[in-house]
Amino acid sequence: MSGNNQLGVLKALDVAKTQFYHFTAIIIAGMGFFTDAYDLFSIALVTKLLGRIYYHKAGAEKPGTLPPEVAAAVNGVALCGTLMGQLFFGWLGDKVGRKKVYGITLIMMVVCSVASGLSFGNNSKGVMTTLCFFRFWLGVGIGGDYPLSATIMSEYANKKTRGGFIAAVFAMQGFGILAGGIVALVLSSIFDYQFPSPIYSVDPDGSTVPQSDYLWRIILMIGALPAAMTYYWRMKMPETARYTALVARNIKLAAQDMSKVLQVDLKAEEEIAENMVTDPKLNYGLFSTKFLKRHGLPLLGTTSTWFLLDIAFYSQNLFEKDIFSAIGWIPKAATMNAIHEVYKIARAQTLISLFSTIPGYWFTVFFIDIMGRFSIQIMGFFFMTVFMFALALPYDHWTKPDNRIGFVIIFSLTFFFANFGPNVTTFVVPAEIFPARLRSTCHGISAAAGKAGAIVGAFGFLYAAQSKDKTKTDAGYPPGIGVKNSLIMLGVINFVGMLMTFLVPESKGKSLEELSGENLNDEMASSKVGISRRN
Repeated sequence: MSGNNQLGVLKALDVAKTQFYHFTAIIIAGMGFFTDAYDLFSIALVTKLLGRIYYHKAGAEKPGTLPPEVAAAVNGVALCGTLMGQLFFGWLGDKVGRKKVYGITLIMMVVCSVASGLSFGNNSKGVMTTLCFFRFWLGVGIGGDYPLSATIMSEYANKKTRGGFIAAVFAMQGFGILAGGIVALVLSSIFDYQFPSPIYSVDPDGSTVPQSDYLWRIILMIGALPAAMTYYWRMKMPETARYTALVARNIKLAAQDMSKVLQVDLKAEEEIAENMVTDPKLNYGLFSTKFLKRHGLPLLGTTSTWFLLDIAFYSQNLFEKDIFSAIGWIPKAATMNAIHEVYKIARAQTLISLFSTIPGYWFTVFFIDIMGRFSIQIMGFFFMTVFMFALALPYDHWTKPDNRIGFVIIFSLTFFFANFGPNVTTFVVPAEIFPARLRSTCHGISAAAGKAGAIVGAFGFLYAAQSKDKTKTDAGYPPGIGVKNSLIMLGVINFVGMLMTFLVPESKGKSLEELSGENLNDEMASSKVGISRRN
């Protein structure tokens, strides 16, 4: 079907000039992702501290660490919740509307962020159990934000700058990761100054002051603030015109809603919502052969690339502290007190975020509508593969003190090209290429596949990166394949991701209806919809 057969109110959105409300929508949706990233990645800043507080053994040569099963649960339970939230809220967003469930996810994030810091009990079992419980439900709320925010932004945007707008929402993740590092830096500095303590090797018991139990709680709870601040504005957003027109079939209301927020007058001269004839060829379901024929390969492409990407991306993010410790960039735990260890880990995350993660996100924002999604994703996977092998193959070279800075630089480049690459494009494309009535669902499925990869990365890398030498493994862990072989595996995964990208269609410069095959037939297109721009 030709692009000329697009419904008038939707065509008006595609050609609308970039306006203040577009940027407002980016901030409103983006603050959800700011909170998502803060909450998901801030746990990596405090897991070492949790081990010192709750798993300290008197007389032990090394500080306490979380047992393998506990570490896996603390790191991975939010990802499991996120996967469930992406599937459920993605489906719900198509059934009842994007707006109706958009506030629910935010409330869940706010409540569970606070509750994570209030995890009760005075023993390790009570605290870890309640922490994991609240972080699971936090993950469910975070998961719901993925398909809803992406779909809402794609359906608000014009086709010329749509990729950049969706990418900008996702790029707020970078600021969330950075904020987590800065908050931990500031708070650990204050605590270290107010409650000085000796290093572990000098006084194992005294190196972890009682007040450090408040530090990790405050770090986790602060994640609720940005989400709470945007709740009111989320509730003020109207339903997207594409959902109202194509799914709810109320074109008059779609025109009215968009007229309120965009500087475009949309006047439906004829209310065709009640009289429109649905083309049976376009009325197929998710599990139909028609969907499989039209969208099966693209869905395979979006799910597989996101799955493969997140194995590598979350492995790097959640366990960068372990990698930096392995090469000596973060000092050995016994040479620090508990609070100063949080400071060192936060410093590493902050530097990586500031000079690698955030620039990568915003390079994508600025270039995605110029280069296209396909080119950026192929390029990102390619360089992630190259740099991962550059770290892995001469790994012994990088562990020498004189070469550690070189390791950090190349490791940072893998983050840069993950974000100026597939980490953003895998989020953008599923919000563009599927039909409106299935858009949120398909984005949720794609995102859930990504989180399945993140779970594989979080749980798998935890064990795989352990030393082959049993005497050098962390307490309670069996020998693994070592950091070097783990990095080689991640390089191979990135390469496969590059190959699977060829299943994903390019969506640059096309309307959502053209991409999804939802343009109206000639009879519907003949219905009149008047459009005039405001002065």
